[in-house]
Amino acid sequence: MFTVTRSPHNPLLSPTEDHPWEASAAFNGCPVKAGSRACMVYRCMSQPDLLQPTHIKTSVIGSSFSDDGIHFGERKALVTPGSDFDRYGCEDPRVTEIGGTYYIFYTALGGFPYSADNIKVAVALSKDLRSVSEKHLVTPFNAKAMALFPKRIGGKLCALLTINTDRKPADICFAEFDSPEDMWSPAYWEEWLKSVDSHKLHIRRLPDDHIELGAPPVWTEKGWLIVYSHIQRYAKPDCVFGVETLLLDHENPRRIVGRTKGPFMVPETHYERVGEVPSIIFPSGALVADGKLEVYYGAADTYCAMASIPLDNLLRSIVDPPQRSFARFPGNPIIAPRPGVQWEAAGTINPAAIDLGDTTHILYRAVARGNVSTIGYASTSDGFSIDERSDKPIYFPRAPFETRRDGAENYGCEDPRVMRIGDRLYMAYTGYDGHTPRVAVSSISVADFLAKKWGSWSAPYAITPPGVDDKDAAILPESVGGRYLVFHRVRESVCADLVDSLDFSAEKVTKCIEIIAPRRGMWDGGKVGISAPPLKTKSGWLLLYHGVSWSTTYRVGAVLLGLDDPTVVVARTAIPLFEPEEEYERKGATPNVVFPCGLVERNGTLYMYYGAADSVCGVASIKLKAILDMLKT
Repeated sequence: MFTVTRSPHNPLLSPTEDHPWEASAAFNGCPVKAGSRACMVYRCMSQPDLLQPTHIKTSVIGSSFSDDGIHFGERKALVTPGSDFDRYGCEDPRVTEIGGTYYIFYTALGGFPYSADNIKVAVALSKDLRSVSEKHLVTPFNAKAMALFPKRIGGKLCALLTINTDRKPADICFAEFDSPEDMWSPAYWEEWLKSVDSHKLHIRRLPDDHIELGAPPVWTEKGWLIVYSHIQRYAKPDCVFGVETLLLDHENPRRIVGRTKGPFMVPETHYERVGEVPSIIFPSGALVADGKLEVYYGAADTYCAMASIPLDNLLRSIVDPPQRSFARFPGNPIIAPRPGVQWEAAGTINPAAIDLGDTTHILYRAVARGNVSTIGYASTSDGFSIDERSDKPIYFPRAPFETRRDGAENYGCEDPRVMRIGDRLYMAYTGYDGHTPRVAVSSISVADFLAKKWGSWSAPYAITPPGVDDKDAAILPESVGGRYLVFHRVRESVCADLVDSLDFSAEKVTKCIEIIAPRRGMWDGGKVGISAPPLKTKSGWLLLYHGVSWSTTYRVGAVLLGLDDPTVVVARTAIPLFEPEEEYERKGATPNVVFPCGLVERNGTLYMYYGAADSVCGVASIKLKAILDMLKT
């Protein structure tokens, strides 16, 4: 598991009218070390050329220098059209230094209208990144995004490139050369094409996906790290541009060591969504600095931006399966429907949990065959094995907002979360009348709870507006500036609101302060909702959440919220830390679901209690330090 942190200085480069050649856009930057400094080569676009019948915007390649990799100046046009093969534009550079020469590969536009027949790879050579000594057409066929490995492998110059970028399907391929001249030799490529299938890295997941090499290869202790673009549903209105990585063997870069399972970046910020071409992020460069992988990318085909990832965490997520972050209890499921018990015959799911003394108390949603949901009780002393379980529901529907209305198929009290505040336990749950789910709250004193005086639950109150799909709620167990923060899910997003007191006969949730939203195209791109109530740690409030993909698989991620202001997201996992894997999670009333509602910390270990496939309950554990380390930015 790892986090992705966008630079607070983004965009690093923006178009400027001071230079006509980059007045419309400055994007897809690739940095390279230039002595003690960094140089960014990047694609620039001019304003429309009014003398051209189509008023095209011409692309050139600029260069800009920086002392810190963040603030770039000394901008100038470095590679400009002038040859037959690039007379209509020079796009999307990748630069690598070998033997004192900078090889700047770029997309050369040799004709108009643009087509697969006139879009090819070219290379410019430079000694100082301030001028170009020579240019060559590289591929005699349709290709883009070529980049050299930064050192010879087995005595060869090695490169990756994307072929058939403008014909389906595109593939990232490997090539190796005895000398630089081979790179622009038509005879070399003619021979290479004879066995092209043997050069392909097979990483496409679906036929409609499009892939393209992003940054030049980066050496790491685990292998060559390749950052690339993966586009879902390419050329369709709902396509998603994502960033992914794969790891290649040091000595045999044709061999894939591992890869991230899906995109860990998609367009989210304003500068990624609004520009020349909206909602695009495109990785084009990468550096390693201070233990972080810095990914440079184009945003909305207008800006250069950068995001950083803790390198060790990224590599572990590729080499070690990320779903093993939480260890499942081998005795799962710990709670399942009991034969002959009608009130839980259709499911025992989505358990809340709270530690009181030496006992973890579990409140789970029980579903009867008539689709009526009530709350059952169980307890465990070791965190895993169930010691006690109620023979009747301890909580059941009482108010109009949670009883059947107009012949609805199902109703009741769903998905509890339990928080201790002072000497009372507050249970936030979903009250459902069969039409609109609403957040409801009831409370009980700790003493009555431990004495199992279930008739002492306070009257329930619906605290969210009628007619609004709102659920998945919890209360921060400490006040914030004298007020209480209520988390809830409005439609697809996790929201929060501050209330003045815990008297919910008068207090209601009236607003949505957005905490996190779905990341379209990622594992949590369908909707998100909180899982267990937030847990206070030295680093911030740890909040688990469930994310639902377009394929309706439920997975678990985490965010770290600020200690002083819990509406601020300090870090968010880029990949899931728990997902359906076992048969009891993949098969059931609703397949492919893990849905936690309870999280307990004991002696530095977290116990996560979750519903599986809307049928049974399980528990999984992880060290608190491990999850905080994975959330570092």
